[in-house]
Amino acid sequence: MRMKIALVHYWLTTMRGGEKVLEELCRLYPQADIFTHVIDPARISPVITSHRITTSFIARLPRARRHYQKYLPLMPMALEQLDLRGYDLVISSESGPAKGVVTGENTLHLCYCHTPMRYLWSMYQDYRDSAGLFTRYAMGPVFHRLRLWDLATASRVDHFIANSTAVRHRIAKIYRRDADVIHPPVAVETFAPGIPQDFYLCCSQLVPYKRIDVAVTVFNRLGKKLLVVGEGEELQRLRKMAGPTVQILGAQSQEKLRQLYSTCRALIFPGEEDFGIVPVEAMAAGRPVIAYGRGGVRDTVIDGTTGILYDDVSIDGLIAAIDQFEAHIDRFDSTAIAAHAGKFSGMRFRSEIENLVSQKMIEFREAGPLLSRDTKPNPD
Repeated sequence: MRMKIALVHYWLTTMRGGEKVLEELCRLYPQADIFTHVIDPARISPVITSHRITTSFIARLPRARRHYQKYLPLMPMALEQLDLRGYDLVISSESGPAKGVVTGENTLHLCYCHTPMRYLWSMYQDYRDSAGLFTRYAMGPVFHRLRLWDLATASRVDHFIANSTAVRHRIAKIYRRDADVIHPPVAVETFAPGIPQDFYLCCSQLVPYKRIDVAVTVFNRLGKKLLVVGEGEELQRLRKMAGPTVQILGAQSQEKLRQLYSTCRALIFPGEEDFGIVPVEAMAAGRPVIAYGRGGVRDTVIDGTTGILYDDVSIDGLIAAIDQFEAHIDRFDSTAIAAHAGKFSGMRFRSEIENLVSQKMIEFREAGPLLSRDTKPNPD
């Protein structure tokens, strides 16, 4: 008998990395139902919108599509009101509130964790520092209660899946739970190596923690050509910072981005990401990556072979990494780099998820939910 499957995603308002994961889960489980807080169908792929989608009461609140994050304190209650009775398998996609759904005792709940909610944990002080005065005062008590809820709902998950080794460590640190690492899918087959030209590339959402301002400052100082693709709150500030050799292009089409990937000298990646799809896309186009060596790039970039990983997050640290790259540029082979990136395909993702689901379903049915649950009381 075919399993009844539910996919739970925090919100569906754009197609970024988390939504690409959901899209591949939809391909793997075309019969699955989707549950989410709010959806903007015009901005979501047909692969996802072809499924039956149920939204929480958040979707019925004023301007929810645009200001859904302001309703974060209500999302735990909204999740717990979703009716997941009768499902054999629930897969929650978590970097916002998603894993807190209530499932039946005969339901296997797997959580694909992009990261524990960063505004509650790893980046709480950054968000607090950038908030307005009223929001800053409100965050203390509200986020305290959200953290307690977030910790409590980790026990509702039978097994965690992390998108990188760095996130696996965070899951162990925060939730005291173990996790399997399955890297997200990347459309590597849509990229191809080209002939490199004399410019470097940054591609990113333009927000402070991505540290694109560091890259702009470095290339202003070096007088080397840098193209920056992306949009966000930092766009105008970066344009004002940019010197004559730096161009802030804003958002670009996928076709233009593929062309830039394949012809850049190297990708500059100065921020820390949970996984980082952009470096894999650049490598799929045969181009090396110069990246700050924290987070997901430690799983994807081979230092000295497919790129350069540097540990000093400062301006001088990036300059040293660029100097190191240019001194050894002949060692980076575009064919070998593209072949390495091929390991992160959507087909590989679906296969690994399918195998893990089969394994965990057998364990769950044989041992029962409590005995099959993995714990990690003493994380590394």
